[in-house]
Amino acid sequence: MIVPYGPILVVEDVPHILELLAVTLRFKGYPVVTATNGEEALEVIAKERPAMVITDILMPRMDGFTLMHSLRNDPKTSRIPVVFLSATYITPKDRDFALELGAVRFLEKPVDTPEFLLTVAEILTQGPPTIPPPMSQDDFYRGYLDRLENKLRHKSQQITRTERLLETLPEEQKPAFESILKEARDHRSEIQEELDELYKILAQEKDDI
Repeated sequence: MIVPYGPILVVEDVPHILELLAVTLRFKGYPVVTATNGEEALEVIAKERPAMVITDILMPRMDGFTLMHSLRNDPKTSRIPVVFLSATYITPKDRDFALELGAVRFLEKPVDTPEFLLTVAEILTQGPPTIPPPMSQDDFYRGYLDRLENKLRHKSQQITRTERLLETLPEEQKPAFESILKEARDHRSEIQEELDELYKILAQEKDDI
């Protein structure tokens, strides 16, 4: 299957997941371009006219929520279909916020390949999707802040539970949970960075009033 229009842009900061998604799509005949965060994605979109954006949410420098908000508020990119993939933001409120922002689909990781390919084919063949009006800046910041603070609490709880568990495990079982702990700490750091940046933006806007 070859799409007769722009490529599919895949945005993902984990190299092996990015490669897996790109290879899966190319194997089915789709042209693919890639980016590792939201800032890179905007640069690619400025050069290419992607038929669709498939993006992770939790990424450094610019996450998927901020990328989506930027796309929906630019008339040049507001109609590009966006699919969210996430292993971190998977609560009903996360999903609701993503759809309110304008995502056309929301898929959880690990990706089910048949479902993923079916979703891509449906979006590309069923005509322009119905996309809600762009979210206001205030509504975006409120919703985004709520999602980040909620996710930070969840990650901190997960880290505390894992640290306690490690103290009780036999040595041969520790490596697997140490890996889980490292990933959770990395995710918490990324979420905290996003929160700190958002706090700065909100403080600046308050000072400007």
